[in-house]
Amino acid sequence: MGDFPIEMVLAVVAILVSAGAFLWEFVFVGRRQLGYRVQMDTPVTGEIESVFPGVLPQLRPDLDGSSPDLKDLSVVLVRVENSGAVTIDSHDYQAPDAGRVGLHLHFPQRRVIGMAVTELSEPGLADSLDRDSGIAVREDTIGHIGVIDLPKVSLNRGDHYKILAILQRSEGTGEYRPPIVQGGIKGGKVAETQSRTGASRVMLALTTFLVMVIIVQLTVAAFEPDPAPLECVAGKLTVVGSSAFAPVVKDAAEQYRKRCAGAEFAFGFEGTERGLDRLVEEGKENHELLAITDGPKGEGYSNLVSRALGLSLFSVVVHKDVGVRSLTAAQIEDIYQDRVTNWREVGGPDLPIVIVNRIPGSGTRNTFERRMLSQPQVSRSHVSCKALEDTPPAGAAHCDVQVTKDMLQAVAELRGAIGYSELSEAGTAEVSTVAVDGIAATSDAAMNRTYPFWGIEFAYSYGELPGDSLSAAFRRYLTDEAGRNVLAAHGNVACADLPDPTRCQPDV
Repeated sequence: MGDFPIEMVLAVVAILVSAGAFLWEFVFVGRRQLGYRVQMDTPVTGEIESVFPGVLPQLRPDLDGSSPDLKDLSVVLVRVENSGAVTIDSHDYQAPDAGRVGLHLHFPQRRVIGMAVTELSEPGLADSLDRDSGIAVREDTIGHIGVIDLPKVSLNRGDHYKILAILQRSEGTGEYRPPIVQGGIKGGKVAETQSRTGASRVMLALTTFLVMVIIVQLTVAAFEPDPAPLECVAGKLTVVGSSAFAPVVKDAAEQYRKRCAGAEFAFGFEGTERGLDRLVEEGKENHELLAITDGPKGEGYSNLVSRALGLSLFSVVVHKDVGVRSLTAAQIEDIYQDRVTNWREVGGPDLPIVIVNRIPGSGTRNTFERRMLSQPQVSRSHVSCKALEDTPPAGAAHCDVQVTKDMLQAVAELRGAIGYSELSEAGTAEVSTVAVDGIAATSDAAMNRTYPFWGIEFAYSYGELPGDSLSAAFRRYLTDEAGRNVLAAHGNVACADLPDPTRCQPDV
């Protein structure tokens, strides 16, 4: 959709249509309206069913007392009401100002032989409907229509009165045509109203429209790419360093690239030390280069500037045949100091322990030794884990690997092996993670310091970065809300979300 704010336009249109429908339904159309309802139209079949015998002959339209031939009688009850939003005054009727009659209640095919006013919503309405008000009964003999003339009654909003009429057929057979009220209201209308529980057509149409707006907005949101970051910078950035944090950085880079089509990324995750060395070698001439490390850079590298990203979880991992699910911190140290060489000594099977280490200079190895060991490991000669895979050792052994992927592969393939890895990567490998002192690796446990194996990830640049560079923008992106969400998705915690952000300082 480009920069066109389609969702904003849809929202404004929905509001305007809703407001317009409300005004049309309740203000313009229904502002001044006099309604009527036929609440009863019942035939009278004869006196045999009457509780008071002789009542029908007493209905005489003539004053001389002569009784007409009463047959095909019916009783009708009509409610006349102010169904609008404002008061209807006597001068609002579209009838001659000098006249007292404002409405005419017509009964086609019937004549009126008796009528009464009943059920006044307000007692004061009686003064407007007495004998001197102009209310009268007559007959349109040409059209065979009985008529009750109704006066110009002032009705507040919601007021009503009812007319009860006794009628006799004047022509035809079968069902009677329905009664109708004729007349007019200035600036409004006279209309039949019906008692109903469903919504009006206008409200149904409005509801349908709003549902369609919501569907369109959801469709737009589903296919619209994420909005561009506040700092969308084009260019090509190379990120090197820690292989443990590589999945997080690659995921964040992909999210950034989707939002900023002009950004490109290249990666060289060969380990923390190699990443820092490359930054020293190339960073002075290339500002579009960042190095990611598991922990502070250590001694040297004086020209490098750090930015803390977040807390990263690590875990001790073992070969699945070992069967050990928890070790104490002391047992882990004893293993890596060669004081324990068989798994049976720590509750496992009779199986020699194969120690897998990251090579010296690895950020993950530095984090492991810093968090899990009280002193440096015993000195060992370098042995390739690939060599052990070709010739399995008869007893306790050790070997070294370059990056996280190799660590997890070696532990998965060497029986009796133990190693360590970034937690989210370990969860996808054919190895078993080990709790420390019975505490599993979780973000909460690391944040409250009950789980010890964690580190802080840093992004390093060669000197201060130009503010308009992709490297500066991406580094900021890693610490803003979007980047923090990526970290959280991989089980890490952004420094800004830690209860104690000072833990992200290099010396903590």
